[in-house]
Amino acid sequence: MTVKDLERLYDYGYWANRKLFEVIATLTPEEFTQPVAGSYGSIRNTLVHTLSAEWGWLERCGGPTRGPALEAEDFPTFESVQQKWAEVEGHVRGFLAGLTDAYVERIVEFAPLFTIRGGQLGSLMQHGANHAVHHRGQVALLLRALGKVPGNVDLLFYDQDQHALLV
Repeated sequence: MTVKDLERLYDYGYWANRKLFEVIATLTPEEFTQPVAGSYGSIRNTLVHTLSAEWGWLERCGGPTRGPALEAEDFPTFESVQQKWAEVEGHVRGFLAGLTDAYVERIVEFAPLFTIRGGQLGSLMQHGANHAVHHRGQVALLLRALGKVPGNVDLLFYDQDQHALLV
C-alpha cells in the first residue's frame, strides 16, 4: 500500500459521493430523513454513520480529532451533511498529503474497537475507504426505494471518468 494507492481510493470515494450527492440534493427534507430500510434507516442516518466512521478511522491513524461519534440528529439537512463532509474530506486530503510510503507501513495502536486494537496505517485507511463503499451501496439502494436513480458509481466508471478509459 502506497500513499498514491490511498489517494486514489479516497479520490474515488469523493467522486462517488459527489455523484450520489447530486441525486440526494433532489430529495425533499422529509425524504432525506425518512426511514426507508437498511441498517441505519434513512439516507441521512447512513450518510452520517459513514462520515463519522471515516473521520474515526482518520483519527485512529493520527489525523484530526473527531471526538464522540457523530449523531444523525445533529445534521437536520442534507446541506449540513455536505458541509461536514467537505471539512472531513479536507482533513483526509491533508493527512494523506503529509504521509510517506514508509509511514504508511507503520503500526498504529488505539483504544479497542470491537476486537481490534491496531494495525498497519495503510490497511486501516484502506478499510476506511472500503467501509464507505459498502455504505454508498446502501445509500444507492435507499435512493432507488424512494424512486430515484443514483447512477453507477463503480470504480471502473471513476477510472473511465478520470482517465478516459475505453470500456
